[in-house]
Amino acid sequence: MDMRLTSIHKIRPGDTLARPIYAENGTVLVGAGVELTQRMLDRLKQMNIATLYIQDKRTDDIVLETPVSEQTRREAMSVIQTAFRSVHEFPHKWQQVFSDKQLGRQLRQVLSRVSDELRACRSAMNLLADVCASDHYIFSHSFNVTLYATALAIKSGFSEREVLEIGIGAMMHDIGKMAIPDEILKKPNRLTPEEYEVMKKHAEYGFELLRRQEDIPLLSAHCAYQHHERLNGTGYPRRLKGGEIHPYAQLVAVCDVFDALTTHRIYRPSLLPHEAMEKLFAGTETLFAKPFVECMRDTISLYPLGLSVTLNTGESGVVVDSNKGMPSRPIVRILYDEKGEPVASPYEYDLSKRLQLMIVACDGLV
Repeated sequence: MDMRLTSIHKIRPGDTLARPIYAENGTVLVGAGVELTQRMLDRLKQMNIATLYIQDKRTDDIVLETPVSEQTRREAMSVIQTAFRSVHEFPHKWQQVFSDKQLGRQLRQVLSRVSDELRACRSAMNLLADVCASDHYIFSHSFNVTLYATALAIKSGFSEREVLEIGIGAMMHDIGKMAIPDEILKKPNRLTPEEYEVMKKHAEYGFELLRRQEDIPLLSAHCAYQHHERLNGTGYPRRLKGGEIHPYAQLVAVCDVFDALTTHRIYRPSLLPHEAMEKLFAGTETLFAKPFVECMRDTISLYPLGLSVTLNTGESGVVVDSNKGMPSRPIVRILYDEKGEPVASPYEYDLSKRLQLMIVACDGLV
């Protein structure tokens, strides 16, 4: 597949989509191979989509492995939507929301598939590979955090039962937001201090909802309760410190913040994965548990395939492959020399073997 990761602001009508765009229910909204129009681009910008993979013949051999299959994504998004919308419609009737006791069974089934597919995925995780056009940020965010948390739980050596509990906690960690008034939840810009105090209640709301469900593990409910707690006691709602925070919640917190940082919002542009990791590492031991931050670094693709980069030599090109275990040292195909002139024959550097070479700049994708 010939593709290049491109800022939506640099895409022009007539450019051809190289990867599908998904609707929030997991179905394909715009298929690969579609020529984009100005109207389509305007709509995608309204949906806060920051980047797309566009066809580019100079990178026609990039193999982009997605973390989970289209069918599994669709099923997971459906479970998230059904659960969250049920709470949104009946915010004061939590006990009756899942009275049919189907939620726990559905969560286990879909998370079992997610876990199996992530175990089989051999490459570093690149969630930029799958673009989800959603009018509701929480749905796609919950799905992304589920993938990250499940992958981290597997890599951290948790048992199969623990991986499932963490995955359920991650998928439902923000369900309490459905009890927050829409004028605050869907406010397009930053919240006032008073609004933020209301928003913070979502952690308690989520815990109260989930702990009453017989088919949802209590420790999964604690992920909703504690995912905003921080090691130094500056988090909420209970200002827990260190070991008072359950390891599940410490893991989900890292995934939650990473996805928030790498997602474009109206009031804040997204960061690239390596930039988000720098912020997480800056908070290790004070805000976040270092083992989980290090595990995140080793699990994700720090420099996504198709990303335009510049080296310390002045040469620039595109990331065409990643080195698992050395996420900061990808393989780069050079397209432009140190003077910015196109090279006659592109060539590649494996940065894991050329340690004197460093990535000094990236296409900011904003």
